[in-house]
Amino acid sequence: MGGGILESGGGDGGRRRRRRARRGKPMSEINVTPFVDVMMVLLIIFMVAAPLSVVGVPVELPETAATALPGDEEEPLTVTITDDGRVMIQETETDEATLVTRLQAIAAERESDKIFLRADGRNDWNRVATIMGLLNAGGFSDIGLVTDTMPTDGAGG
Repeated sequence: MGGGILESGGGDGGRRRRRRARRGKPMSEINVTPFVDVMMVLLIIFMVAAPLSVVGVPVELPETAATALPGDEEEPLTVTITDDGRVMIQETETDEATLVTRLQAIAAERESDKIFLRADGRNDWNRVATIMGLLNAGGFSDIGLVTDTMPTDGAGG
């Protein structure tokens, strides 16, 4: 009985006021859906772009059981000898006549005298040794030969 009197006298006025008061307050929840969407797109972009960051000259490296060299602060300088005998500094093709002068100019700007030589396995050793001599004449005495790691089959060889 008492509830009937309050309903007829007050109506829904009390509830309406509470609803209006809630609408005016700032939302305290964070919507993370757009953030997750952006992070997923960035993750996919990096997953696709990461394999492309390898030096762009395709060569078939010989396989060895050698361990990897420790990393440096500078970007490693790489000289590549392709299967057809072309010489590339990073991704720029050069000939043997200008190789030493280009390397000397690069060596003057770098702190380290480390250089990596990538040679296709189909090159003969004389060609690789000749280019190593030119690298040394260009001012780089710390020459690292880049190879693929030999798959371990458990046979010990």
